[in-house]
Amino acid sequence: MTAPTHLIVQWLARTHDTPRRAIAEWDSDGIALLPLGVTMSAIRLSGALVHAAVGTDEREVVAGALGACLNGAVIRDRSLAADVTYYALIQQHAGLVWDLEADAPCLGKGVYLGVPALHRVQPPGPHWAVPPHYEGDLCRPQSVRELIATGLNHLMPAECP
Repeated sequence: MTAPTHLIVQWLARTHDTPRRAIAEWDSDGIALLPLGVTMSAIRLSGALVHAAVGTDEREVVAGALGACLNGAVIRDRSLAADVTYYALIQQHAGLVWDLEADAPCLGKGVYLGVPALHRVQPPGPHWAVPPHYEGDLCRPQSVRELIATGLNHLMPAECP
């Protein structure tokens, strides 16, 4: 079940020091810079890792697979100079003990993330691969860890003797 959009917007906006400013940024630019490490953190996942884990780079199929395995909000971005990057949103406190920095860094305190307006669910620019469906709709860290392990196993399979 999906909560009313305004409740999700308010929840996201409350991460900003000035929630009205975040809402104004979504209205004018479609993106708001929100501080991480207060109520949520984000795990930065390379496109290569995610695509290896789900077996495809087809945007809609990847979105469906991420929705099914992570059960939380995920942002997709593709800059002109880089590959696709995904940001799995997690509880802030889970980011404090994250130990997979080499493969998928956790972005927390002191970092701002461009969070798209809820209606942005396709390119160009940052958009929701998996939009939040309710207030507090964050990925379970263990699910993110399992996705990373699957992707790494496909990218770097163990050598056979």
